[in-house]
Amino acid sequence: MKTSLVIVESPAKVKTIKKFLSSGYKVEATMGHIRDLPKSQLGIDIEKDFEPKYITIRGKGQTLDRLKKEAKGCDKIYLATDPDREGEAISWHLSKILDIDPKDNCRIEFNEITKTAVQTAIKKPRNINMDLVDAQQARRVLDRLVGYKISPLLWKKVKKGLSAGRVQSVAVRLIYDREEEIRAFVSKEYWDLNAKLLDNKSKKTIDAKFYGTNENKIEIGSEAEMKELLKKLEGEDYIVSKIKKGEKRRNPPLPFTTSSLQQEAYRRLGFSTKKTMIVAQQLYEGIDIKAEGTIGLVSYIRTDSTRLSEEAKKDAKDFILDRYGEKYYKKYSVQAKTDKKVQDAHEGIRPTSAFREPNIIKDSLDKDQFKLYNLIWNRFIASQMEPAIYDTVTIDISSGDYLFKAAGSNIRFLGFMLVYTEGKDDKEEDKDIILPELSEGQILKLKKLEPKQHFTEPPQRYTEATLVKVLEEKGIGRPSTYAPIISTILARGYVVKDKKYLVTTELGETVTKLLIDNFKDIVNIEFTANMEKDLDNIADGDQQWVEVIKKFYMPFKKVLELAEETIGKIDIPDEVSDEICELCGKNMVYKMGRYGKFLACPGFPECRNTKPIVENTGVSCPKCDGELIARKTKKGRKFYGCSNYPNCDFTTWDEPTKEICPKCKSYLAKKPNGKQIMYKCMNPNCDYENKIEKKV
Repeated sequence: MKTSLVIVESPAKVKTIKKFLSSGYKVEATMGHIRDLPKSQLGIDIEKDFEPKYITIRGKGQTLDRLKKEAKGCDKIYLATDPDREGEAISWHLSKILDIDPKDNCRIEFNEITKTAVQTAIKKPRNINMDLVDAQQARRVLDRLVGYKISPLLWKKVKKGLSAGRVQSVAVRLIYDREEEIRAFVSKEYWDLNAKLLDNKSKKTIDAKFYGTNENKIEIGSEAEMKELLKKLEGEDYIVSKIKKGEKRRNPPLPFTTSSLQQEAYRRLGFSTKKTMIVAQQLYEGIDIKAEGTIGLVSYIRTDSTRLSEEAKKDAKDFILDRYGEKYYKKYSVQAKTDKKVQDAHEGIRPTSAFREPNIIKDSLDKDQFKLYNLIWNRFIASQMEPAIYDTVTIDISSGDYLFKAAGSNIRFLGFMLVYTEGKDDKEEDKDIILPELSEGQILKLKKLEPKQHFTEPPQRYTEATLVKVLEEKGIGRPSTYAPIISTILARGYVVKDKKYLVTTELGETVTKLLIDNFKDIVNIEFTANMEKDLDNIADGDQQWVEVIKKFYMPFKKVLELAEETIGKIDIPDEVSDEICELCGKNMVYKMGRYGKFLACPGFPECRNTKPIVENTGVSCPKCDGELIARKTKKGRKFYGCSNYPNCDFTTWDEPTKEICPKCKSYLAKKPNGKQIMYKCMNPNCDYENKIEKKV
């Protein structure tokens, strides 16, 4: 009997794919990458056209032995690694190890792990695409050259353990530049004026904003200007001079890309980019669904395309017609604007079946899997629905020589909004503003004028979502790199999170300034984006990878040599705390470790005293006379525990408050609970709890 071997990357896929194939197929996993450049050396022969020296990754020897053993006696080997450049490179490495000719039809790929997709792929094997392999190889060589050439310089000139990355350094530069903008920002005063006007017919109040004159918009920049305007408006009538009614259509969103999924999961679910990709990978590789078995729930989750297959569109159409009716199905497709840097090899991220509704399979998913699947499913269905339609009205109201405007809108047809609305970074929500029926020439009664002073605000710091957005817009990195970039710059201590915002540390600023002064191309946004285009050209077969590396390396080598000679030793003084070391009496300093900041004695190595940074709550422990203090798990999650630990083991995830329990007089803790906040007594023997609505 003929046997075939199918090799995938993840062991989670093995179980899913096995059930789609006959007994003549064996399925094995590489457990990720199998070969890479050595960690202990550069691993690139610069003199021989930058030839990479690949070695078996430590710990993968047994995996390779198993794959070689399973490959023996097989009539056919199918390399089914992920459908992207990295997956193509892994297949190429496998072909080298298993002695497979890359020109043979040994490579299969599928955009979703379903029976139809897998069986169709098996029937359409192709050769390994060496253009994609070369593009991935070029990226790896570029990153290695930058990292392994600049990092030792940072160790020598700044401090041990630092690293520079071709893309991560640009990400830090973006955050650093935003900090510089904020520091340089000069706030300006401005005023607006709201008129509360009464319609005597309906007895409804209308809010009208001051605009200016019929010819020009007028900006009010000071209190004196506002007082002068108010004086001119005294005694004037407020007359409806123009009414304009119209219709506004709000188009449905496009299906998710990797970037837009990460942004929306952050906004709507509070997921970090790393968490989003971990959960999305689980949904893609396969979940054990009751009555169905293990099946991939979403299409491939690393993509910058919003295109959908005709089969997926038909699936959505059938569902929408069945569930919501014909008037909700989108008659005409909305074509996404194409960007030269977008690779259209994959579809947008979508469920593998529109009829596999989130609530139906909820019991088979954990909490995070359900939330993310629900988001992907809703977005996909909404993308194939009709636009929402609003009735709009704009009213011009004349007062002497000046003009006020009132605007209203009322949703007439929900369309896609029946299923889904996008989250916003600024948290503003669209609300219906319904104005009464007015007529031109009608006089409205002034109830009061409300002048309000404002000051312009500096640009906001980046969140994970907005950083991903700008990385994509500027063409920095690829869909698969956004989450690792953010994880790396946080782990290196170049950036920290202040609440939800990303802020450069003193270390991050020092390293970034050094790179700007000495390696301007490495942290140049346009240069990095152009390099990304060169990698795309390699993938398309339009450029040779060695030529791209040469073009980069020759100038880089000269700059590196100059930097070695000219950069002096840079000292970064530690931030001094008020905490006194009880062993030697010195003021302890803040240090950055693997799990974040901690306190250390500056007398090291003579004094090796260290302490965690304690965040006091001022709330007494319900079990003893200690105080509850904030701590962090190794994964960075905050919890609260007694200061008398280990003598007292009280801990809670909920935030302690100074609110007193009405039943037992202990303290209450609070935690968000959807649109409510739950207040719960911390006394284990008291069952008091209370929910209140969150303030908007």
